[in-house]
Amino acid sequence: MGKLLLAALLAAFALLPSPPGPGRRAADAPDDPFGSDLRARIARAQAYADSRPGVTGIVLRDRRTGAVYRSPAAGTLIWACSTPKLAMAVDLLLREDAGAIALSAEDRDLLHRMLHSSDDAAAHVLWTRYGGETEFARRFPAYGMTDMRFSDRHPHHWGWIRTTADDLDRLIEYVLTRLPARHRDQLVRELRAVDVNQQWGVWGAGPAARPGNKNGWSDDNDDGSWIMDSVGFAGPDERYTLALMNDTGVVAGGEEVGRETTTKIAGILFAGYFGA
Repeated sequence: MGKLLLAALLAAFALLPSPPGPGRRAADAPDDPFGSDLRARIARAQAYADSRPGVTGIVLRDRRTGAVYRSPAAGTLIWACSTPKLAMAVDLLLREDAGAIALSAEDRDLLHRMLHSSDDAAAHVLWTRYGGETEFARRFPAYGMTDMRFSDRHPHHWGWIRTTADDLDRLIEYVLTRLPARHRDQLVRELRAVDVNQQWGVWGAGPAARPGNKNGWSDDNDDGSWIMDSVGFAGPDERYTLALMNDTGVVAGGEEVGRETTTKIAGILFAGYFGA
């Protein structure tokens, strides 16, 4: 009987799951590339977004597995605010590589300022100095912004573009996967070191996730709502990208409401996922 009991115990032990390896969790479902933990976080994040004022487009991408979550509002056109500044930086760096322009030390400082603190004046100088809509905007779709539209009611300027969370997802993916390594690394460093005025939205993933983001925010002069947008990355080797576009609708304290909405979504998805 003792030998039979030992054999049964050994057989049962052999059926136990192996400890999870790096980047894998014990409860991961083999047919879900997000894994059960992150999948549950996605459901909670979407439920939270649905409970908040206005509409929020969300796109979460796992660059290692290729899994993508798109919320029902991911394709909704919302004011881009300052997020096209990231596409402007991409365009300037690639144009210089092609020999079409030569960026001065002043230009490079302006590029830094428009990414670091989302400096509007710096972006305006670069936009007008290097061709405005004629030069920049015609190439933005090549960087993923295929949904973008200029407003017919406003000047065709980087500050008056409507775009989607899908566009911002494709833009950050372009930065991380298609730029020459030196430009990619430069922009990753910039987005990881943004000024305090941009430390919300994707930044809510928490310091353990080493997030980086480019944010945009503004009151909507057409209807009085606030727009709070954030696009960036989180995790080792920038494994996850996250695009968030929130139109608060007309609500008291819209800027703070939108900042809380976008930051909380990132926190639900990532806080504690990579450690304390």
